[in-house]
Amino acid sequence: MPEAITNTSPMLYLYRIGVLEWLPQLCEDIWIPQAVVDELQMGQRNGYEVPVPGTYTWLEVVEPHAVPSEWLSLDLGPGELAVLAIALDHPQRVVLLDDNRARRIAQAAGLTVWGTLKILLEAKSQGLTNRITPHVDQLQNAGMWMSKVIRQRILALAGESPD
Repeated sequence: MPEAITNTSPMLYLYRIGVLEWLPQLCEDIWIPQAVVDELQMGQRNGYEVPVPGTYTWLEVVEPHAVPSEWLSLDLGPGELAVLAIALDHPQRVVLLDDNRARRIAQAAGLTVWGTLKILLEAKSQGLTNRITPHVDQLQNAGMWMSKVIRQRILALAGESPD
């Protein structure tokens, strides 16, 4: 199982569709930066139903040593910056994030990136679910935007036909 560093959106989306408990079954030693904890706490204070990181014993809060100065001018949130900075120091870890710009930066840095949809594919391949179509539908209902092409591609990768 890969070790991972998670950003806010995979935690939030997996929580919203009721499968956050899959994460420690797919990854071990999962790190979360304090900036992501802060983002989730802000969501909770604003009345949103979000996961509370302190309740998950499988999450470890880890801080980056430094953020590359050239990244500070990019349009990234504090969570993405912290996740990417930690990943630079630990490139063997899978980076869990959905933001397109952050994903491109991570991939350009040679990091392995899994988004929420990849987590669903991994869950199916590991036998945690028989079908991901209902989960993809739930993600869309929970506010995750995905194009029709991406939806079709993910379902095809899962061996499921688009409805």
